[in-house]
Amino acid sequence: MTRSTLARLRVRPPLAAGAWALGVVLLAGCGANDSVTTQAAARVNKDEITVHQIAALLAQQAVRPERSAQGERQALEQLIARQLAVDKAGELKLDRDPKVVHAIEAARHEILARAYADRLTEGVARPTATEIKRYYDSHPALFAERKVYELQEFAIEGDAALVESLRAALPSTSSAEQVQTLLQARQVKFVGSRSVRAAEQLPLALLPTLARLSEGQGVLQTTPRGALWTVVQRVQAQPVDEERAAHAIEQFLLNEHKRKLLADDQKALRAAASVEYLGRFAASPPPTAADVATAAAAPERLPVNEAPAANAATASNGGTAAAVGIDASTISKGLGLK
Repeated sequence: MTRSTLARLRVRPPLAAGAWALGVVLLAGCGANDSVTTQAAARVNKDEITVHQIAALLAQQAVRPERSAQGERQALEQLIARQLAVDKAGELKLDRDPKVVHAIEAARHEILARAYADRLTEGVARPTATEIKRYYDSHPALFAERKVYELQEFAIEGDAALVESLRAALPSTSSAEQVQTLLQARQVKFVGSRSVRAAEQLPLALLPTLARLSEGQGVLQTTPRGALWTVVQRVQAQPVDEERAAHAIEQFLLNEHKRKLLADDQKALRAAASVEYLGRFAASPPPTAADVATAAAAPERLPVNEAPAANAATASNGGTAAAVGIDASTISKGLGLK
């Protein structure tokens, strides 16, 4: 391979992880004499570490092409360290330890399940421009009317009667200070926190309510341990246009299509299979459709529905709300998804 060829390869833009891994393998085979190549990069005791293993590790770590030389060396050293540990584990016969055997079998099952999910969803069509626009237009609080909120939250412990009594007190409170005073006067157990969060970082079910609130107003949500009282301290409009949001929406909708396909497939697989619950699980209530759908998406690590955490806010210094970037992961968070 000539220097001009290598130069052209170096100036190419970053490739996808799989294509870049292939490039690493190809470059690893290029030397002063192309007719003499080796797939081995190192030998540790009796085992060889190959350039294919290095390429796979680089792809897993998403190493950028411009860091290829440094990345290859670091990956090789990691593989050497791992092989040394594996050799020592073999000497200690750890591969016969019941816990290790179970972990290896569990990893094998997970890899196979993920491979099946990949195969099943690899042909899913990407969302059309019409779908993306429809999603943008139907969620103005996330995009065209997007806001950034400074919130004061009170995670409250108590029974249903306490929650209802606090709900009745909502109209009489006009600030976080009044809420705190009320809770202390009633000797209610609570934990307070302050956060600055953009619309896409909030549960979608809560967003329309927050968008209607003025500064100082709040909303009370029931939680498994009691309630979450959220007060809007400050709000700042920061709309996002359709062009800027398009990529994140496309990725989210693509994941939604994959998740639906996996859920439908899991439903069909369960209908065709014999599933019998045993032991203490035999007396438990049967799984809901949501449980099955969540389990179906797990091998692909797709977003799954979950309730908003009662006290997951990040501490803030109370300053002016700053802009928050829009990407696929934050869109998912705003929809109450992982």
